[in-house]
Amino acid sequence: MSDNKMPNKPFTPRIVAFFCNWCTYTAADLAGTARMQYAPNVRVVRIMCSGRLDPQFVLSALREGADGVLIGGCHPGDCHYQEGNYKTLRRFTLLKTFLRAMGVEDERVRLEWIAASEGEKVKNVINDMTEKVRKLGPLHLEPRVLIHPESLSPEPSDTSAMAQGEAS
Repeated sequence: MSDNKMPNKPFTPRIVAFFCNWCTYTAADLAGTARMQYAPNVRVVRIMCSGRLDPQFVLSALREGADGVLIGGCHPGDCHYQEGNYKTLRRFTLLKTFLRAMGVEDERVRLEWIAASEGEKVKNVINDMTEKVRKLGPLHLEPRVLIHPESLSPEPSDTSAMAQGEAS
């Protein structure tokens, strides 16, 4: 009997990047037009401000198969919306605490301040994060437990007990 196993391919992490429109996304565009070489496994999502990034988006990206998430925003004090990146930093700190409690390694979610003129930094950050996540291996989160609406309704015996309790 022949063994038709596939040769082991190196793990290629899937990284989702949420980049601020005014700074980090512009820097990524600069890196591309300057033909800087960086890992092709990052999928960039442009957001108007890092302060608009709901932590649920990060959790959703990880739950849906991303092995890492990169958040890029303007340097503190340079936000197009004045204080958006300060909001990002507060949310990021809480998010990291939550992710640690879930067993997600710190290196999988990263926040970087990158100005529009820092295309080289985008390249370096993406390549560095890709290598760190590659060493960690795939992220294995437990599947979500879905709650069905019928499981939320009380059992028939509970309904009569509740009705009696309300009557007394």
